[in-house]
Amino acid sequence: MDEHQAEDPSQPVAAVSPAPQHVTRRRTRLISGGVALVIGGAAVGFALPHAARAARVVHPAVLVSKTGQLAASGAQITVTGSATVQGTPDTVSFTIGVHTVESTATAALSDNNAEIVRLEQALEARGIAATDLQTSSLDVYANTDSSGTVTGFSVDDDLNVTTHEVSKAGEAIDTAAGAVGNDISLYGISFSISNESALLATARGEAMANARTEAQQVAAGGGLSLGPIVKVVDEENAQSTPYPEYGAAVPAAAGALEIERGTQPVTVQVSVVYGLQS
Repeated sequence: MDEHQAEDPSQPVAAVSPAPQHVTRRRTRLISGGVALVIGGAAVGFALPHAARAARVVHPAVLVSKTGQLAASGAQITVTGSATVQGTPDTVSFTIGVHTVESTATAALSDNNAEIVRLEQALEARGIAATDLQTSSLDVYANTDSSGTVTGFSVDDDLNVTTHEVSKAGEAIDTAAGAVGNDISLYGISFSISNESALLATARGEAMANARTEAQQVAAGGGLSLGPIVKVVDEENAQSTPYPEYGAAVPAAAGALEIERGTQPVTVQVSVVYGLQS
């Protein structure tokens, strides 16, 4: 149709339909810190600045002890507990020997050997087993005068003796002295307890109780209370040298040497680490 030709109002005019809504509608979606524009079915995404992202707060897990809240920084206290119990010795040990002097070394050795045999027989006759006799030293040396001239030879032969028959020890020593006379020598007597297990158990229990009492006192002074035990060290038990106590003599035969066993201390020491609670 010529553009200048007037429109005939009698002719129908084509209707114009509006554009589909899905073409013109814009939708916005939040996608993990960015925005996507959906236009005509095509998605265009771009990132938002960091400050515009949704904030996410993470709370740390908190563990609560069932035994109470521990003091700050895992505070601990270390204490030492000790205890001493007394036991009665059931074993006696001593060193006994023979000293002989002769003009020659051979003669001195011969005499000494004869006397040591009599000494051993006397001890065994009083109930000391041969297995409890042990030679501890055997010395041969020359004797000289002030000018250095050899005047003779001496021999010392010593035995270590151990017996569990404490009540018979004095009598055994008396008999041995009678067998060898003035050539006898005696020294180094001591006492011991053959089985300390029960005494050690008692001492350990008391030492642990003493350690706890001390720890409670210190903790209370700081406004805290004791937590669980963290560490225990059972230190080597210290055994004091047994000194016989007068008045505790072992009964002996009339005229026999009395051996006083007394009592012997057994000591235990423990080091204990406790946690502290507020």
